[in-house]
Amino acid sequence: MSDSSGRPGRTIGARTGRRCVQTVKSTAPPAKVDANPRRRLIDALAESIADTGYSATTVADIVRRARTSRRTFYEHFSDRESCLVALLTDTNRQAIETISAAVDPSAPWDAQIRQAVEAWIANAESQPAVMLSWIRDVPALGLAARRLQREVTESFITMIQTLSNTDELHAAGIQKVSRQRAIMLIGGLRELTAMTVESGGRMRDITDEAVGAALDLLGPPSPHGR
Repeated sequence: MSDSSGRPGRTIGARTGRRCVQTVKSTAPPAKVDANPRRRLIDALAESIADTGYSATTVADIVRRARTSRRTFYEHFSDRESCLVALLTDTNRQAIETISAAVDPSAPWDAQIRQAVEAWIANAESQPAVMLSWIRDVPALGLAARRLQREVTESFITMIQTLSNTDELHAAGIQKVSRQRAIMLIGGLRELTAMTVESGGRMRDITDEAVGAALDLLGPPSPHGR
């Protein structure tokens, strides 16, 4: 085929039975990645703890999972332990917020205690490996981790005392929970959580026992004393 000048023209695909296909560059967005490298590193540590445990996790494992570099890691954390402290700080803050929000201060006193314990267990069940690392690994770590442990314990004591300071609990004869009693409750729940996870059990299966112990520990005194 030629044009009006007599020069050979371009073959049109339709005349030869071929379709002209235009290549279009894909505009689909790439897989979403958190733009905050610090957040990615913390999440990567949590993933590694769930897969292999904290003691087997290295900085190389964290940066590989976070899809970043060692340089970026050390821009945000001085070492692996400081990354763990950041993870556990976030985890425990979220736990306190979740438990506090789960309690209805207008509910009967025993229902309030059940709500709090069930929220504790649900939170532990949602991330058992991280919870176990908090209970087992932190005591053996450095000063920053041990300081965090004390600060978190104080936060949980404050939470328990706040949750027990309601009209419904006061009407049932329950006064503000003492520090000593709050510490016994926290320690008992933590150890029960750790032993259940380590043995491969399910946290939900210990709910009734945990609630019963909390009711006995925090409930109104009997006529003959606790």
